[in-house]
Amino acid sequence: MFLSDGSRVEMAHGTRVLPDVRVFRATDTAVTLSLALDDIEMNPGDEVTVRWPAGLRGRYALRGTVAATDENRVHVRFAGQPEIEQLRDYVRGGGGETVQLVIPGAPERYGRVHDISERSVRAFFNGVGFEPGQDTRLRVQLAGDGVVDFPARVLRAATIRQQVPVRGPLLTEVVAIFEQDERQARIIRRYVMRLQLEARRQARSDDSPEPAPTARIIALR
Repeated sequence: MFLSDGSRVEMAHGTRVLPDVRVFRATDTAVTLSLALDDIEMNPGDEVTVRWPAGLRGRYALRGTVAATDENRVHVRFAGQPEIEQLRDYVRGGGGETVQLVIPGAPERYGRVHDISERSVRAFFNGVGFEPGQDTRLRVQLAGDGVVDFPARVLRAATIRQQVPVRGPLLTEVVAIFEQDERQARIIRRYVMRLQLEARRQARSDDSPEPAPTARIIALR
């Protein structure tokens, strides 16, 4: 659950959000972060929030205070324990679907859905150019259930650099929220529930007894 040396986090300082910040050293009560020199625009006593993934549950958020800065290092002392931040007003599912995002006055952008619900979608797009509060239009292709198309607003945008399998281009994780008409809400709800049922069937199949070695060899040929 807690931070580890060498991991990557997001740090919020006032209205600034710094993604892909490297953890130099972490303990239960403090963390030392390594930042670019241009990003060291904080002073002892400033309040910051450090966030990192919490798997399917969302992400951890831990608030603290800047204790000191030293060249490209920021030392933060924590106050309290990590809390889970999540958008779980509705059941979420999916992943991998093509999403088109249109911002007025900007070219159309295409990305991949991480998960979707009746009220929000989280997706990854190449490059930058997304800001919280932007009004957009989303079009999502749901396999077997057609296309949903609706106005939305960017709630959060965090830029990271692809690291796996190799260091690659910048990606922006965008969380957009929307109010849905009942027809499209029903399409998304049905789609998510179908994926959940398929996942449960797969899990039960994976728990079945392992076949004999001879059967495995025949199956692989």
